[in-house]
Amino acid sequence: MQRPSPDRTAAKTDAARNSPRPSPPKPPRDSSQGTSQDPSQESAKDSSYVFSDQIGFLLRRAYQRHLAIFQARISDAQLTSVQFSTMCALQDKGPQSQGELVKATGVDQATIRGIIERLKARRLTALSKDPVDARKVIVSLTSSGVDMLNRIVPLAADVTELTFGSLNPGERTALVYTLKRMLQE
Repeated sequence: MQRPSPDRTAAKTDAARNSPRPSPPKPPRDSSQGTSQDPSQESAKDSSYVFSDQIGFLLRRAYQRHLAIFQARISDAQLTSVQFSTMCALQDKGPQSQGELVKATGVDQATIRGIIERLKARRLTALSKDPVDARKVIVSLTSSGVDMLNRIVPLAADVTELTFGSLNPGERTALVYTLKRMLQE
């Protein structure tokens, strides 16, 4: 039995790929509905899914609001909210490995590495070897990092207050409680 040449096999595969496939049958139209020319527009209109009411959209918008307030209120234009969170985690729990910072901040490994490097370049953090496991790098705040946090934490409390906006105390408590519950799952 003779094998087909690679060129002939490729030609058959390309022909199969490029041949028109039959489209799936369309569901019957309900005659009680309007006669829209574009069926995709009709299904979008009939859907009860409103993207601007969805939790992901609302969380993203709330986070964008928070970031804008953070950048406007924090006195250091080079400090991002994630860098600030990383520094707070170091202040709260002391020196940590990158893996521990990933867990403490919810930031992925590649991102935390870049954050640590940028903070180190500004002399806000320092790196050292773990005395028990030489493969681990330990991240700690420098005295400059501690001084910066002492200046910024009061401003960060103001950022939180402004992010809550006009929510009353009960709504604020409910929001924080609900977000914490969502993160437990």
